[in-house]
Amino acid sequence: MELPAPGPNGESVTEHTTDPSVEPPEGNPTGWDGDRWEHATLRRALVHGVALYNAGAYHESHDCFEDEWYNYGNGTTESAFLHGMVQVAAGAYKHFDFEDDDGMRSLFETALQYLRGTPRDYYGVDILDIRTVLTNARTEPETLHGWRIELDGMYPVADETDFQYAEELE
Repeated sequence: MELPAPGPNGESVTEHTTDPSVEPPEGNPTGWDGDRWEHATLRRALVHGVALYNAGAYHESHDCFEDEWYNYGNGTTESAFLHGMVQVAAGAYKHFDFEDDDGMRSLFETALQYLRGTPRDYYGVDILDIRTVLTNARTEPETLHGWRIELDGMYPVADETDFQYAEELE
């Protein structure tokens, strides 16, 4: 059995990623044990990152996913998932802010590799929808226009607290 990599202050990843203030989900997605999040800080970063993505704040969304990604060792589902989400946000940033669809395609190819094997409802995210949209956007970039990431069956959009969260990561 592989032990989790230590967190930034030497504590176990599970200790580092525990936060009882993170709210429970709607439903029972992978990552929620019916009582608490396995990695609550992952869920918190996801809530803010998805809302920012859905508001078109792709760079800030990327920062939320990337900052949390650093908490997990290579080879973990958490690391692969967050790395994939970093690539999703970066690809959208390339498409919308730089009109660089070749860059978007490359990032989406990588994202699809990282998201392979991730449970379909991981931490409340509809992974199948993300994989479908990324696959389609590689040939039809306009697929991204109007697309939002689903979290707990909803499509949250950022408010001031989400932007503050991203700003505090700097």
